[in-house]
Amino acid sequence: METLRVLFVCIHNGGRSQMAEAFLNKYGGKKFTGESAGLDAGILNPIVVDVMQETGIDISANKTKDVFDFYKAGKRFNYVVTVCDESNAERCPIFPGTIEKLHWSFKDPSALEGSYEEKLSETRIIRDEIKNKILKWIETN
Repeated sequence: METLRVLFVCIHNGGRSQMAEAFLNKYGGKKFTGESAGLDAGILNPIVVDVMQETGIDISANKTKDVFDFYKAGKRFNYVVTVCDESNAERCPIFPGTIEKLHWSFKDPSALEGSYEEKLSETRIIRDEIKNKILKWIETN
């Protein structure tokens, strides 16, 4: 069986795409391999690192990556999944050979306001939405 390569893209590669990559790689078995990148690579969101640690997944050593570097390197993916808002998703390059481009919009953890605890609580909700979407998608593919 061929391993399906999946690229998750968001704005900064600091939160949503990192979580999606981690969940796919944890639950996708040998059928899937995930990577992630950003349209404007930024920094890894420390609150995202904390909420992922709660699930037993350590992404603290992950680096943010630029989607255009992947494109220029000629990387090929079976699926490209944008996890940002629709207007930013349109900025994602078209990768040759991609079977399907999907768009799953999730709230941006870096745009959350409030105390650390409030941001942590809202980021947990986003994390769980991403995890559930990944698990359902794995089941149907």
